[in-house]
Amino acid sequence: MPYPLPFSSPGFSMKAHLFFETLAFFAGYRYFVYLRKTKSDPIPETKRIWIIIAAAFGAFFFSRLLGSLEDPIQFINSPAPLIYFYANKTIVGGLLGALITVELTKKILHEKSSSGDLFTYPLILAMIIGRVGCFLAGVTEPTYGVASSLPWAIDLGDGVPRHPIALYEIVFLVALWISLVQIEKPVTLANGVRFKMFMIGYLVFRLFIEWIKPAHFFSIGITTIQLACLAGLFYYYKTVYFLALRPSKLIVQAD
Repeated sequence: MPYPLPFSSPGFSMKAHLFFETLAFFAGYRYFVYLRKTKSDPIPETKRIWIIIAAAFGAFFFSRLLGSLEDPIQFINSPAPLIYFYANKTIVGGLLGALITVELTKKILHEKSSSGDLFTYPLILAMIIGRVGCFLAGVTEPTYGVASSLPWAIDLGDGVPRHPIALYEIVFLVALWISLVQIEKPVTLANGVRFKMFMIGYLVFRLFIEWIKPAHFFSIGITTIQLACLAGLFYYYKTVYFLALRPSKLIVQAD
């Protein structure tokens, strides 16, 4: 397979990454709308709209801020820092940024209910679709792994067999989705727990997967993204504690 894979026809050409990224946004949002119609939403319509706007802004800004800071020196020395800022992005920054802006917005709106549960499965769906695009983009997107001699290593366009990080993430996200569904079958989780479990699972995954990516490591042996993952996990320290030692505290009803 040639990398990056183009979608082309006479008079039309589009990069696969852009196609799947656009499809991810569309499918994720439509799935969210469907779930909101079929599931009860504790947050009123007017407040939910502001929360969606806040999430979109936080995801856009912080995904690029954290993406730019993956290599701070290169960002600072860039001849066009605004273009560099816009071109570099990461899902971890988007998730944590949306979390920050949504929580601030909820404080302004005096909304105490968790807003994340309805976003969980649409987010996972969008991320899976988006990672298909990352995989088809090969080494033109910074989502590939270091060189590897493992049987499933893939040449992503530069002649070097590498860890297919995007495929690893797709497999992880599918497993996480199935696990969350199975966990919720016999019990009713407290409001917000589904989203917290998703965030904790994904942050742990990214914390470890970064070590097999050709990233910029600081002298302490970790990357900017790993620092952000640790910060996010610290934010959820209560949920981590309950998951590990007192899971019954996260359940409101056993079916």
